[in-house]
Amino acid sequence: MLLARVVGTVVATKKDHNYEGTTLLLVQPISPGGDAVGATLLAIDSAQAGVGDRVLVVTEGKAAQAALRRSPAPVDAAVVGVVDLVDLHGTD
Repeated sequence: MLLARVVGTVVATKKDHNYEGTTLLLVQPISPGGDAVGATLLAIDSAQAGVGDRVLVVTEGKAAQAALRRSPAPVDAAVVGVVDLVDLHGTD
């Protein structure tokens, strides 16, 4: 599971039928402190996240597929939660 920030959306006029009605988000993995880490990912949104939100992203095939709650479809990453707070103990 990754902590990430939603940095954009992707609009596709033609999609596989398994993705009909879904939102595609561009997410940037971040450290707990909010610094960008690694490459931007394309993820299916199952948590109604928006641009600027901190989110939890699963990148395991089975967990990402389960987030769709549909018949098996090829999914590599899915947003499964919106993060309200990151509490780093021992920091100011």
